[in-house]
Amino acid sequence: MTSCAINPVSGKRDFVLMNESREISMGKKYHPEILKKFGKYDNPALQEYVTKVGNRLASSSHRSNLIYRFTVLDSADVNAFALPGGYIYINRGLLAYFNTEDELAAVLGHELGHVTARHGVQQQTAATVANIGLAAGQIFFPELRNKAATDAYGMLEGILLSKYSREHELEADALSAEYLARAGYEPMGIMKVLKILKNHADFNQKAAMSQGEKAPAYRGLFASHPDTDTRIRHIIDSVTPLKKRNKIKIDSFPQILSGLVFGDKVSEGIRRGSRIYHGPLEFAVFFPGGWSLKNGSSSIEAFTPGKTALIRLTVHDINERITCKEFLTHKLGFKNLRHGKEISPHNLKGYTGLAEIKGSSGNRFARVCLIFFKNRAYLLAGIAKDIHMQIEIDKKILETGLSFHPLSKNEKKLAEPLRIKLIHASKTNYKILAKKSPIPVDAESYLRLLNQQYPKGEPKSGQLIKIVQ
Repeated sequence: MTSCAINPVSGKRDFVLMNESREISMGKKYHPEILKKFGKYDNPALQEYVTKVGNRLASSSHRSNLIYRFTVLDSADVNAFALPGGYIYINRGLLAYFNTEDELAAVLGHELGHVTARHGVQQQTAATVANIGLAAGQIFFPELRNKAATDAYGMLEGILLSKYSREHELEADALSAEYLARAGYEPMGIMKVLKILKNHADFNQKAAMSQGEKAPAYRGLFASHPDTDTRIRHIIDSVTPLKKRNKIKIDSFPQILSGLVFGDKVSEGIRRGSRIYHGPLEFAVFFPGGWSLKNGSSSIEAFTPGKTALIRLTVHDINERITCKEFLTHKLGFKNLRHGKEISPHNLKGYTGLAEIKGSSGNRFARVCLIFFKNRAYLLAGIAKDIHMQIEIDKKILETGLSFHPLSKNEKKLAEPLRIKLIHASKTNYKILAKKSPIPVDAESYLRLLNQQYPKGEPKSGQLIKIVQ
């Protein structure tokens, strides 16, 4: 069951449960799942560019024998990751914040480091051994069987894409610096990326605090240390002589980002303030002004500041010839609706009512609105935390439901994604640029982040900067 293999980087023996052939097969197996979950970004020129940079680094790596596959994913998340066997991914959401090819190379080099040092294989081995122990324990302790069902890792997200140990992250940093230098890139690109991620984390924390929330902990690349970590600077200094011997000429980088989608992907609908315009499903819906929107593949959610109230929109297929009321009661399980009535937003068939929600602090009522449109049923459900707010919130939920309508000809442009555009700054500042920007929330800060001038920097006259249109 077990084997000891020579680690390609350290030259030492590792305790692992798979050889290189099985490692490659694992990456090949889960690659389609990654593409299904995130989607491949539709820009062949950008994909080719990233592959070129990645292959240049890979040729200088400890496992140059592997065929690496570099993929830009259609995700707004600021992240990159890798699967065992040479499958490396970078989100367009991270690319948007780069200004140089060195920064791109630093991220790809970091993920290469995880692959060449077989960190994913080591994680999988550790998790497998733990699960073997758990399975053995179930034989003697039946009560553990339910725990196995609820706590067992999913191979893809629980093991292969989980956070690496600090030791693994530091090793990937060191390998990235070495690969950058050997390929002729500037190893200081690592520090630039750390600064980008730190600023982005600071911005998210401030945004969360303004909403009375706690910012989620960052769990992506370079997450194991701050941008001022002296060990990383020491690593960079140690490989600098390699870079001086192999310096390459780099083409201008920012132009490849011109037209890059920023923010929401078309398939999930485009946010414009508190409004959603969904091109593929051909509908628009207007949530209450001032509420925050969270867009996802399975639902759209709107929150009041502090999350004292919520409206969620979900989509369901219509497979039978039934009424809206029957769909709500029989298909979705809202059997005891109160004050139910038919609605017809923009001449569409719909039904609304109050659904009783039982809780430890007493029963409350949630407003539900169901609307039929093009063989789909759209459910809007909303509730307030405080029962005394429910009357006020109830009106807003109903108004949201009644705003649902087919996308008009003029609105189809609003359903197109936001994109990055490059301009030469004249006599302007980010406050002025933000007023013209369609970025839905805190455009001024986002523009500074995009141009690596966060939190208070301003563009210089003639400087090439990124804006969003």
